[in-house]
Amino acid sequence: MPTSSPPPRRRPKDLAGYLETLSRTVFQAGISWRVIEAKWDGIYDAFEGFDPKKVAAFGPKKVDRLMADESIVRSRPKIEAVIDNAQRLLELDAEHGGFARYLTVHGDTAVAKDLQRQFRFIGPSGAYMFLYMVGEPVPPHDQWPAGRQKRSTPARK
Repeated sequence: MPTSSPPPRRRPKDLAGYLETLSRTVFQAGISWRVIEAKWDGIYDAFEGFDPKKVAAFGPKKVDRLMADESIVRSRPKIEAVIDNAQRLLELDAEHGGFARYLTVHGDTAVAKDLQRQFRFIGPSGAYMFLYMVGEPVPPHDQWPAGRQKRSTPARK
């Protein structure tokens, strides 16, 4: 059975990079990574390069257009989660003087729990993958405590 290599670790240069990485974990939840990889260019274009200000301004008409776009994963809850997450990313960036700074005000397990609380469609595995992909320190996956705990708070709506 072929194994896949881990995703690349790279600290985003800007908020769009963080939103793109966060959105990849949203879209990948419950879907084969191969499907997401095949559709990623379409998703990237549909979400305007993940510019958080642009995405946060998407309204119901834009969501309807995205639902008709065959080049993306057409899941209304995931599309709406990306929009809500863009808004929350901007809020956390302003609140903490930078989103990267927000990620460092907690320990790795605490920030994972807070990511789950702050962002939609981010569970323990998604929080781990996000932190890993943006270059934050995380233990080996088999030692990740958040992956063995049930989510205690509902996602922010």
